[in-house]
Formats: sequence, C-alpha cells, structure tokens
Amino acid sequence: MSIFGRKSDTTTATPEATAVNPDLAALTGDYTIDPAHSTIGFVARHAMVTNVKGKFTDFTGALHLDGTDPARSTATLDVRMDSIDTGSADRDGHLKSADFFKIEEFPTMTFRSTGAEALGGDDYRITGELSLLGVTKPLTIDLEFNGAAKDPFGNERVGFEGKAEILRSDWGLTWNAALETGGVLVSDKIKLTFDISAIRAA
Repeated sequence: MSIFGRKSDTTTATPEATAVNPDLAALTGDYTIDPAHSTIGFVARHAMVTNVKGKFTDFTGALHLDGTDPARSTATLDVRMDSIDTGSADRDGHLKSADFFKIEEFPTMTFRSTGAEALGGDDYRITGELSLLGVTKPLTIDLEFNGAAKDPFGNERVGFEGKAEILRSDWGLTWNAALETGGVLVSDKIKLTFDISAIRAA
C-alpha cells in the first residue's frame, strides 16, 4: 500500500491521474525519526577493488507526510559528523580530520527537502539541499515506503528505505592517494543509504 497515493490502473486514466486510497489520509501528520531504529549509511569504493561501508550514529530528523498530496511532504535531517563509524578507529580519525570532514570547523551535515513526488506504487522521490563543509548542493533521494504499524508501546510508526549517489568532490572532499597500479585510493562517487523508522508526533 502506498503512503501517498497510487496511480490508477483503470484504462481510462490519464498519465497524470492519481487514485488516492482514503485510508492513507490517516497517515498525514508530523513524524520524528527514531535514531535507535534507523540507519544513515554510505558506501565508498576503496583501492578500486572493494567497498568500505560506514554509518553515522548521531542524528536527528523530522518528516511531514501528506497522505493525499505528496508534493506537500517534507523532510529534515541533521547529522553529527563526529559520529562517523566505519569499523576502524584509525580510518574514522582520518575521516574526521582536515583531509576530509574537518569536524571541528564543520560539526554538522544537514539536509532540507525542497520537493517530493510519487513515482507510482510505493516509490517516491524527494529533492532537497545537502549542506556539508560549508557547501550546499542539490540532492535527490529515491525512497520506498515499507509500511506503517503501531509498535507494542503504542507508537505509530512509518518506515522508508532510500538511496542516493553523490560526487564527494562537489562538497570539496578531494583528498586522495594514487595507486601504483593506476587509479586512486578513494572513489569520488559515494552511495548514500537510508533506513528510516519514524514515530508520529502525539
């Protein structure tokens, strides 16, 4: 079931027509991202041969979902850069340094949405601005709605999975090292992943 709406499958529908399930209107409201049950992750190519995965463990965020008009939905996210975790203390220390994230000068990464749209079925796209290292650039995130449920503690939850790709050099992240066999140590392209559980505000 789609959280925002589902394209009509009748043969008379125009490409722009959308049939909205009235039950979805009940999900309209404000939600807080639950960091204990959410993951903000990334994947970078290392030494041209393998992937290094990491995540941020300290973040806050909010969603406003509109069950009848997806274009009115919004999202915000604030990430503490010193919470980066790649499973290696040495690598994390390097990423926090002036070669990469300069966390003392730029402690936070933020995302602010500027638009949203339904793509059909459970798929959605949210556009916005990602601010990092004092640079703000557009970011597009493709999302899949995973469902809605009430947990054993009475919280109304919604879940999404998302993905995006960026070039880190667009935000001034240009440190690298050449390999003897050709290529570079760290890829410019970074894959971002989002696994979000959000709780409806009382």
